[in-house]
Amino acid sequence: MPNKLTEKAVIESRSYKVRRIPMLRPLGWLARGWGDLMNCPVPGLLHGVAAALWGTLVVVLAADRFWLLIGAFTGFLLVAPVVATGLYAISRALERGEQPDLGTALRAWKPNDLRLVVFGLLLALAGTGWVLTSAALIWTQTGASVRTPMDFLRLVVLAPGGALFETWMALGAVLAAPVYASSVVTLPLLLDRQISVLTAVFVSWKTVLTHPAPMALWAFLLLALSGLGMLSVMVGLVFVVPWLAHASWHAYRDLVDTSGMAERS
Repeated sequence: MPNKLTEKAVIESRSYKVRRIPMLRPLGWLARGWGDLMNCPVPGLLHGVAAALWGTLVVVLAADRFWLLIGAFTGFLLVAPVVATGLYAISRALERGEQPDLGTALRAWKPNDLRLVVFGLLLALAGTGWVLTSAALIWTQTGASVRTPMDFLRLVVLAPGGALFETWMALGAVLAAPVYASSVVTLPLLLDRQISVLTAVFVSWKTVLTHPAPMALWAFLLLALSGLGMLSVMVGLVFVVPWLAHASWHAYRDLVDTSGMAERS
């Protein structure tokens, strides 16, 4: 049965064509995403405030446990797409010439449609796995001595006679790369079209494999801007989270040709 479901999803994913884009198109997504945020700021800023408060709470709870904190923040990047789901609906409404509000974002989560929830749980599982892996690696190699960012720099990044930081980065990349490829257009696609989770994941992989260079640039922009938001004592997340969410919708719309495909009911 699993093989049949996979085969069906692969066949269905072929119906979704990936459009060609130039290398620097991700910069255009950022521009259009910022435009959406300016046109409908309240829902986006509320999402951003929630993300900033979450980040602040994590810092307070793990203030002297940087070995855990660094994994929690990097893990957040894996689950961020599901947090932004309501903002995809805002961008879709603006694209249609409608006047969206906070209710538009909330209605994206339909109680009779669990596909978004299922994929969100999968992302949460991946994020949790990274937090535990990161914490276990740092703990076993350094003990509980990594309590501050300076400890992390001294004992992990500049660890003498070892490659702890390189190992930590490699493990993160091994997990993050497939999660990114599996999710970069999946949630907007699930929101917009009547498609199975597995089919949407295959379409997402197809998108990344078709455009490895532009999608690598997009991943870098997501990582860099999210990092700046966190480094600004979380204040930057108020704007960065909705900005990137709206931009991600435009990435999906530019990349995936959904003409003729059934809309989400």
